[in-house]
Amino acid sequence: MRNIRFTLWIAISSIVLFGTAYSVLYDTYLDTSNPLLAHLPHPLGHIHYFASKSNFLNVYFIKVAWGWTSVAFFFLWFTSPPNARVRGRMVKWVIETGVWLMFTSWFFGPALLERVVLASGGECILSLPSGDHVSVPTQYCISRSSLSPTSHPELFRTFPLMPFVPPVDWRAMPRLRRGHDVSGHIFLLTMSILFLADQLRYTLRPGQRSTWHTMAIVVNVALIGTWLLASWTTSLYFHAPFEKFTGYRA
Repeated sequence: MRNIRFTLWIAISSIVLFGTAYSVLYDTYLDTSNPLLAHLPHPLGHIHYFASKSNFLNVYFIKVAWGWTSVAFFFLWFTSPPNARVRGRMVKWVIETGVWLMFTSWFFGPALLERVVLASGGECILSLPSGDHVSVPTQYCISRSSLSPTSHPELFRTFPLMPFVPPVDWRAMPRLRRGHDVSGHIFLLTMSILFLADQLRYTLRPGQRSTWHTMAIVVNVALIGTWLLASWTTSLYFHAPFEKFTGYRA
């Protein structure tokens, strides 16, 4: 089963390539780094279920993808035969968890993906209910602060006069926009698929397996299938083409 990693690498590469090509050819993707579009529902959301950000796959799986991947890995690890529970497998999980944290959460300050957005001209943008978009200090995006006229009156007083003034009980979280927004979903899904494929090669060998270990293998294979589907829907409906490419390459 040594070829399982290569097979799944071909699968994820093909899905991202053809999904992205389709999104360009038929104009199905939403440019999520554009502040005029990012906060809006996907234009195809009422036609295609997976084009909606509130779809079950996105809300309950993709947003916590590494958590699901880790659960599947530990299920596989603890049910593996003793001779297959080698230290190297656990080391790989620790390393990849560190990579996930550096790219998505913290890297001596902002996460690496946030640093890329800022380095490529990104701004911290607050979207108002009126449809207006105002630039606020980057620190509010980095700290993921929720802003409102009540919590940050001094900030709202600095905004230029607008036709709409948010009510005092309104609040929202600003987002980094306009820069190169590397697709974190494609990055994380690719990493998760290849990691689980690498783990399966330790156990997909001829021989007897316990019932629990067989169940763990089924769970891991099912999760890989889920991540492949998520990669396809992300490639079709979200991020600009180059953002998906850099997410895959990362």
